[in-house]
Amino acid sequence: MENHIVISNNIKQAVTEAVETVAHDKVFLLTDETTERLCKPLILDIPCIKDATNIVIGATDTHKNLDTLAQVWTQLSNGGGSRHSLMVNLGGGMVTDLGGFAASTFKRGIPYINIPTTLLSMVDASVGGKTGINFNGLKNEIGVFRTPETVIIDTEFLRTLDHENICSGYAEMLKHGLISTNTTFAKLLTFNLDDVDYKLLGEMVGESVAVKEKIVEEDPLEHGIRKALNLGHTFGHAFESWALTRKPCLHGYAVAWGLICELYLSAIKTGFPTETMRQVVRFIKENYGTLPVTCDDYPELYALMTHDKKNEAGIINFTLLGNVGDIRINQTATKDEIYETFDFFREG
Repeated sequence: MENHIVISNNIKQAVTEAVETVAHDKVFLLTDETTERLCKPLILDIPCIKDATNIVIGATDTHKNLDTLAQVWTQLSNGGGSRHSLMVNLGGGMVTDLGGFAASTFKRGIPYINIPTTLLSMVDASVGGKTGINFNGLKNEIGVFRTPETVIIDTEFLRTLDHENICSGYAEMLKHGLISTNTTFAKLLTFNLDDVDYKLLGEMVGESVAVKEKIVEEDPLEHGIRKALNLGHTFGHAFESWALTRKPCLHGYAVAWGLICELYLSAIKTGFPTETMRQVVRFIKENYGTLPVTCDDYPELYALMTHDKKNEAGIINFTLLGNVGDIRINQTATKDEIYETFDFFREG
C-alpha cells in the first residue's frame, strides 16, 4: 500500500518518468471542466500525455456521484481501455477520488497516477489510497482502498487556485499540524492566507504530506492510528452533507468548522488546552467565517453524524486530542455533549 510521492519542480520530467515506469497499452487523462481549462495546458506538451484519450467530467463535488462514475467507465470502455491501460487523474480531490475509484474497478482494476492540482488534493485526497464517490446524500459512502502508482505534487498548480480553494486545502494542513508537533502547528497559525507566499506554502505542503504519509504507512486500512486523520471530519462531514442540500461548501471549510467542534469536545473530554483551542477557533473564524446553522438543524446534523463510516454499532466515533500531537482515537460523546458542541460552534 506504499505511496510513491514525488514533490516536483519539473512537471514534464516527473510525469514522463511516472508514466514510463508503468507498462501500459493506452493512457487515459481524466480532468474536470475547470482543470481541463486551467491545468491541462501545463502538461499538454508532454509527449506521453499528448496522445492520451481525454475524459472530461463536470466540476465540483455535486458531480462526485454514480452517474459521473458510469460516464467514466463508459468512456474507458468505448475508448478501448483494457486491463493494461493507465489512468492519469489531473485535478482536485473530487477528480482523484472518483478517478481512482473508476480505475480501481474498471476491468477489476487498472493502474492510475494522481496529479493533484488543488491544495486540498495535494495534502489530503490524492495521498493515501482512499477512493470513492458520494452516494445517497452521504460523503464518500462508496469506495475502495487502492494506492496510485505515483502521486506527483507540483505546487506550481497552486497559482491557478482562488482564495477559497487555498483556504479549503489549508484546513487539512491545520489538521496535520494539530496531530503532529507544536513547531509545525505554530507555523501554520502564523501563515497569511490573504497574501500567499507560494514558496513557503510549497515547503509547508511537503511537511504536511509527510505527516499523512507516515500515518498511512503505519496503518493503510484505517484499523488504528490512521483514524488520527479523521480529526475534524465527524462534525465536518455532517456540515458538508447538510450544506449540500442548501448552499454547498468546500470540503476544507467544513473540516475547519469540524475542527472547532472537535477541539471543543477535546477540551471538555480529553483535557485539550482551552487557550490553544481558542487560538485555533480565532484563526478559523477569521479565515473561514461560519456556517448558518440554527438549533432547528441539530437533529438533522446529528442524524448525519450517525451515518459516519467510522461509527461502530451505531455509536458516533471521534478522534480527539489531549494536546497538540496527543491523539486519542475511538472517543465517543453523548447526544447532549454533541448538542452542547453545536451551541459552542454557533456562539463560541
